[in-house]
Amino acid sequence: MIIDALNCSNWDKSLFIEALEGGVTCAHVTLAVWETARETLSLVDRWNRFFRQYPELIMKVESAADIRQAKEVGKVGIMLGFQNSSPLEDDLGMVEIFHQLGVRVIQITYNNASLLGSGCYEPNDGGLTRFGREVVHEMNRVGTVVDLSHVGEQTTLDAISHSDRPVAVTHSNPHWLSHIPRNKSEKVMRELAAADGMMGCSLYPFLIGGPEVTLAQFCESMARAADVMGVEKLGIGTDLVRKCTPEYLEWLRSGRWTRQSSYGPAGPDAKPGWPEWQSWFKTPLDFGTVADGLQAAGFSAEETAGIMGENWLRFFEKVIG
Repeated sequence: MIIDALNCSNWDKSLFIEALEGGVTCAHVTLAVWETARETLSLVDRWNRFFRQYPELIMKVESAADIRQAKEVGKVGIMLGFQNSSPLEDDLGMVEIFHQLGVRVIQITYNNASLLGSGCYEPNDGGLTRFGREVVHEMNRVGTVVDLSHVGEQTTLDAISHSDRPVAVTHSNPHWLSHIPRNKSEKVMRELAAADGMMGCSLYPFLIGGPEVTLAQFCESMARAADVMGVEKLGIGTDLVRKCTPEYLEWLRSGRWTRQSSYGPAGPDAKPGWPEWQSWFKTPLDFGTVADGLQAAGFSAEETAGIMGENWLRFFEKVIG
């Protein structure tokens, strides 16, 4: 079972086929980042049309049982999620409404401060706001995963402590692999594990230290993370961006909040456009290479199966039911 806890690709039929051929059982896809509630409803409709058009390839996932069913029938399960709380606007009721529409993951914020808390690129992190605490508790109530991947350190720690259910970092890496604000400190990793949360280690080039980083180095980092968190708390969240355009990259970086380019983890000296991916992972067809690398780094077959998907399945059973 392969579960990708974050895939930000520009999906179409060819990518559904690619994921199926790569053995993907379930992918958490990015539905919205900076969109309003109304704009997000149109994106929900886009995915509903996909589900009608390609029923032989994909199915909507709203529970752990759905993930198991996707595996049984040989389809790619699609879990809808937000990489920001923008679609909620300032309305707590939107949490339940979007849950009813199939959204199962909401990230507290995307790099910037939101109404819920601070992002990882804010110079000052004030922690989870009053509204943020209300949203976390509402997400707990309805069964939506609290995602802390692009979230500031204090806001992340606050969300971990305020949540009644386990929370997740769906796509990030330890600071020691690449010391950038998007990656997580050892303190966060320990607190996350203590609260029975999960960390999806990302394969995005900027988050691993660049395309020259080897598979062995990445897997060695995962072994160290297992020492800190426990192997059962680790998974994969690739952050793949297959077929994404330069315009979408500018939307991710800058949204509507600035008229300047915001470079994020690449830094102001980065080349424009999407990064070059490492030779050992470029598409879902390379998941087998990652599994081989994990076993070469000392993980058992059972531990490798956990990291590749079964750990996420157990997490989703606890959080979304």
